[in-house]
Amino acid sequence: MTEVFLVKTDDRIKGMKIIFSYYKSLFEALKGKRVAIKPNFNTADPPPASTDIEIIRVLITHLKICGVKKITVVERAGPADTHDTMETKGLFALQKEIGGFDILDLSSLPHSEWIQFQPVQQSDSNWKNGFLFPKFIQSVDAIIALPCLKTHQFGGHFTFSLKLAVGFVPRQGYEFMRELHSSPHQRKLIAEINQIYTPTLVILDGIDAFVEGGPARGKLEHPHVMLAGTDRIAIDAVGVTILRDLGTTPEVANGPVFEQEQIARAVELKLGVQEPSGIKITGADEKSNQYAERLQKMLS
Repeated sequence: MTEVFLVKTDDRIKGMKIIFSYYKSLFEALKGKRVAIKPNFNTADPPPASTDIEIIRVLITHLKICGVKKITVVERAGPADTHDTMETKGLFALQKEIGGFDILDLSSLPHSEWIQFQPVQQSDSNWKNGFLFPKFIQSVDAIIALPCLKTHQFGGHFTFSLKLAVGFVPRQGYEFMRELHSSPHQRKLIAEINQIYTPTLVILDGIDAFVEGGPARGKLEHPHVMLAGTDRIAIDAVGVTILRDLGTTPEVANGPVFEQEQIARAVELKLGVQEPSGIKITGADEKSNQYAERLQKMLS
C-alpha cells in the first residue's frame, strides 16, 4: 500500500512543518547526504504557477537542521529565462540571506554535462532518439520534488510531479521541447522522462490551484491542501482527483484516473503504484481526514 499524506491548511509554512514531523525518519536519514531540491520554476508567476519561495526557505532550513551535507536547488525554466526566473522568484536573495545551499541553473550547463538517455529497446520509448539529462542527477543522494497543483493547457492536461521532470531536459539549443510539444504522445513522453530518477519525497503545494488553463495562468481555485509522499503516480492520481472535486477541464475530468496518459504510461514503466486500490490517503488531523476520505471514495 502506498501512502499519500494530506494536510488541509491555508498556511504553507504550517503545512510544511506538519509534513516534516510526519516524515521525521526520512529527513533524519538525510544526515550527511547530498540533497537536490527541484521546484517548479517554469516562470516567475505566483503560485500555483510556480513554487512559493517560502516553501523553499523552510525546506532548506529544515534540511540544514537535519545535518544534510550539501543542498542544491536545481532547475531549468521555460519559456522564461532560468536565471531571470530564479532572480525574480527571490532565489538568489534567499541564498544571500540564509546561505547554506547552492543554485544550479541547468540552462547554463555545457553539452559535456549532459548524458544521453536511451531505452535498451527503442520500441519501448515514444522519444525518437531518447533525450539528455544532467550528470548532476547522478551525483546526489536524494531529490525532493516541489510541484504545484494545476492544469496544463498545452497538451500535458495536468502538471504535478511527473510533469516536473520535464525541467531536467535541456531546452535552449536542443530540439527536445519541440519534439515533446509537437508529439501526439506528449503525455507519454512526460512519463518516460521520469525513468532517469526517483524522488525521495514529493511535496505538492495545493493551497491554490489552476483548474483550467495553466501552467502560468488559469482559472484559480483554493483547495487549501498540501500532499506529500514518495510515489509520483500516487501523488498525481490524488492531484487529478482534487481537480475533479473542484471542477476542471474535460481532459482531466473524464475517464478513470489511472487511464490519464501520464499516469497510465508511468504505470507501464513501473514507476510507482499500479492501481487506485494501492493508494491510501492519510489526513494529518480530523479536517484533513474528512477530505482524505472524500478523495479516497472518488479515486476508488
